[in-house]
Amino acid sequence: MPDQTAQVPPTAEPVPAAAPARRRRLRPGMIGVALLVLLGVTAGWWWEAGRKVLPHYLTATVTRGDVTRVVTATGTVNPVLTIIVGSYVSGVIRQISCDYNTEVMQGQVCATIDPRPYQAVVDQDKANLNVARAQLAKDQAALVYAQLNDQRNRQLILHNYVSKNVADNSRSLYEQAQAQVALDEATIEQRQALLSAAEINLSYTSIVSPVNGTVVSRNVTIGQTVAATFQTPTLFLIATDLTKMQVDTNVSESDVGGMKQGQKASFTVDAFPGRVLRGTVEQVRQSPQTVQNVVTYDVVVAVANADLALKPGMTAAVDIVTAQRPGVLRVPDQALRYTPSGAPTAPAGTSRVWVLRGGKPVAVLIGRGLDDDTNTEILTGDLQPGDRVILGEQRAAGSAALPLPRF
Repeated sequence: MPDQTAQVPPTAEPVPAAAPARRRRLRPGMIGVALLVLLGVTAGWWWEAGRKVLPHYLTATVTRGDVTRVVTATGTVNPVLTIIVGSYVSGVIRQISCDYNTEVMQGQVCATIDPRPYQAVVDQDKANLNVARAQLAKDQAALVYAQLNDQRNRQLILHNYVSKNVADNSRSLYEQAQAQVALDEATIEQRQALLSAAEINLSYTSIVSPVNGTVVSRNVTIGQTVAATFQTPTLFLIATDLTKMQVDTNVSESDVGGMKQGQKASFTVDAFPGRVLRGTVEQVRQSPQTVQNVVTYDVVVAVANADLALKPGMTAAVDIVTAQRPGVLRVPDQALRYTPSGAPTAPAGTSRVWVLRGGKPVAVLIGRGLDDDTNTEILTGDLQPGDRVILGEQRAAGSAALPLPRF
């Protein structure tokens, strides 16, 4: 029989003993502590890095140039002198010989009012004057007779040839004749004055130009009745010389203090875009103009118009130079408004700018001159052309806020 030998199973590898339960509980806690420490270190690094980011300064260069103060206003182009031609008498327009743009000479007839009613008055006054003159001649003859009669009776009464009553009566008649002649003479003067007035009114029926110029407006037509009873009607407007114009500008009361005669001005009109015209302040008028509680003053700018391009009534945008400093040291106005964070304010009554020197802002006290709302003239201070004045600051792009770390 075969041997029945017992089979011995192979020996298994020893299995290491499990770690004690206490060690399994400590490992998660240690990991949490490590994470907290790492998070704190990272956050501290991030905060410190963000805190130490230096600002980026916006700067401008100190330069030499012109500082010019300009007052801007709107105005209207007008002739230097415009004459209103009206009518002193009423009537119907019979003829018009002047129209828009007509060149007229002094004394030229522009329109005619029907003269017949006024001619009739002249004829009547002439007749009345002739009647008065005839009456004077008659009364002068009567005066001569009365004088002779008075003289004769005065001689006769000396010899008692006439009574005293007769002599007194002749004397009275003589004096009455003298008074009548004086009255006739006064009547003649009166009739002469009436005739002169009638002749003047007759002459007014011819509407004439009082000056040499150009008709810029006509307000009457043939057949129209004009009434001059209460107010002289305006028939024509005549500009004396359109080669010389003026711009009447409305300057606010806050700007008019710097205005004076002779200042240079420039302006543009919509009719000629891009064309800058030049002029000179001719007059600063004292009378204010108040519109909706806004007070303005009329500043007159004289301008040449040799090519007759400018037309009356055009709207002009005017720039008037009230002050100018050529070739001065200047800085942008924005530099005067900048102060670094945490820096003390400038002493009262002083001005300063901050100059970038060695990468750091340095305060420089200055004396200010003319300001044109863009640049300011520097009178005193440690500034030189080429210095960089600080206008503002900003953090570099991407460094204003650093991203938080991710885990």
